[in-house]
Amino acid sequence: MNRTDRLYALVEELRAVSPRPRSARWLAGRFEVSTRTIERDIAALQGSGVPIWAEPGRTGGYVVDRAHTLPPVNLTAAEAVALHRLGGTPFAGAGATALRKLLAVLPAADAAEAHRLAGRVHLIGDGPATPVPAVVADAVSARRVLRLRYADRAGAASAREVEPLGYLGNPRHWYLLAWCRLRDGLRCFRTDRIRGVEALPEVVTRELRLDDLDIPHERVRALSLV
Repeated sequence: MNRTDRLYALVEELRAVSPRPRSARWLAGRFEVSTRTIERDIAALQGSGVPIWAEPGRTGGYVVDRAHTLPPVNLTAAEAVALHRLGGTPFAGAGATALRKLLAVLPAADAAEAHRLAGRVHLIGDGPATPVPAVVADAVSARRVLRLRYADRAGAASAREVEPLGYLGNPRHWYLLAWCRLRDGLRCFRTDRIRGVEALPEVVTRELRLDDLDIPHERVRALSLV
C-alpha cells in the first residue's frame, strides 16, 4: 500500500470507529508500518485540514470528527479485483453483482486496468484461501522492479532483483511470478518465504506469457472479471 492509499485508509479507519479512538500502536499494526510512520501520516492529515485530534490517557489515541469528513469516492482496480475472492462464500452472488456494478461505474481506464490486473492472477483449482501477505500484495499492480529478501527451504535468505509479472495460486500457497534477473528466467517465489520487499524506481515493461509457465495449460486458469 502506497502512502496516498494509506492516508485515505487511515481516515476511513478512524471514521469507522468514531468517536472511539485508535492508538498509534494499533494503527501501526493494522497498516504494517512503524508507529513513527503513523504519527507522520496523522500530522500530514492534520496539516491538510482533516479534523483529527489526540485523546490522552491509557485508552486514548487518535479521533476524527466524523461529521466533518467525507468518505472517498474513488475506487482502485485492485479493490475491484478483490471482490472476486468472495467466490465460494455465502456472499458469492452478492459479490458478483457488486463487481458488475462497480465495473459499470468505473472510468473506462480504471475498468480496463482492473481487467488487466485480474489477467495477471492465475489459479490451479480455486487457489488458496489464505491471502497474499501485505508486503507483496501491491507488487504486480505497482509494476516496479523489486529487490526481494527470499528464504529457501532451509531458511537461508538471499537478495535478488525481480520483475513482478503476476500471481499463481494452488490449493496450498500463493506464488509471486517474477522474472528473476539473477537466473534470467521466470521463477515462482512462495509469498510466505518473502522476508522483505524494496520497490526500485525502474518500471516493469515485460508481460507474463502463459507459455513461460512450466505447468500444463489445462490446469491453469486466469482470473476473469466477466
